[in-house]
Amino acid sequence: MRIVVCAKQVLDPDAVNNYALAGRLVIGEDGKTLTQTTIPQLMNAYDEQALEAALRLRDAGADCRIAVVSAGTDPTTLLRHAAALGADEIAAISLPSSGQDYHVIAALLAAYIRSSGGADLVLCGRQASDDDQGVVPALIGEALGMPVVTVARSVERAGSSDRPAVRVTRVTPDGDEIVEAACPALVTISNELGEPRYPTAARKLAARRMKPTIVSPDELSLRPEDLEPRALLTRQYVPTVQGHCEFVPGNTPAELADRLVGLLREDKLLQ
Repeated sequence: MRIVVCAKQVLDPDAVNNYALAGRLVIGEDGKTLTQTTIPQLMNAYDEQALEAALRLRDAGADCRIAVVSAGTDPTTLLRHAAALGADEIAAISLPSSGQDYHVIAALLAAYIRSSGGADLVLCGRQASDDDQGVVPALIGEALGMPVVTVARSVERAGSSDRPAVRVTRVTPDGDEIVEAACPALVTISNELGEPRYPTAARKLAARRMKPTIVSPDELSLRPEDLEPRALLTRQYVPTVQGHCEFVPGNTPAELADRLVGLLREDKLLQ
């Protein structure tokens, strides 16, 4: 069983938020990119949980090989982290710039999966922390002709050796939903999966010796129109962050509750 995890390298969202709250997040003169160069880059948290889902399948006894692929300008840090966590293969699709949209990224990832031997199971994070669109997994599934199961809290083996399948527990507003999908399939993983594991020091050292496979878009037999973005970023800006906080005085919980209810009634939020 070959499991391919698609991962994206993003700016550390906590650092970005801290810069924004401090008023130090600045967009460059092009109106599209940040000027800060000290914000660390790391694996998108949802994608890290997708890798954790693959590792849990292996821990549960699945005879599988786990590959992690990322499309970006320099995903070295991400891929080393994936190798340290337990990935058997790591691959980078080199991109000359950041001008690709989600259609182009999905086409590149799908073409890599197809050209590298296919996959019985493709795992992706439910969305990326930098753009929050969550459309790349669905486009990959469409390109590969795979069923897509979204927002999973767990992925387990199902079916038989000759007809493999996965049993997926999905998170919905009405509660958990359990579905089965025949392989090959694509599943997106949500944060309800739980905390991902940490790599050991020994694995970190070993990961430094693991070289990623570098693939260029020219090697993936895509049509020119597949590499043409359909959505273009025209402007990015930092919104004004305003915070209004009022402390309610009181010596006891009952007094605090009475004062809070009174304030809510004054503001006509309670009748």
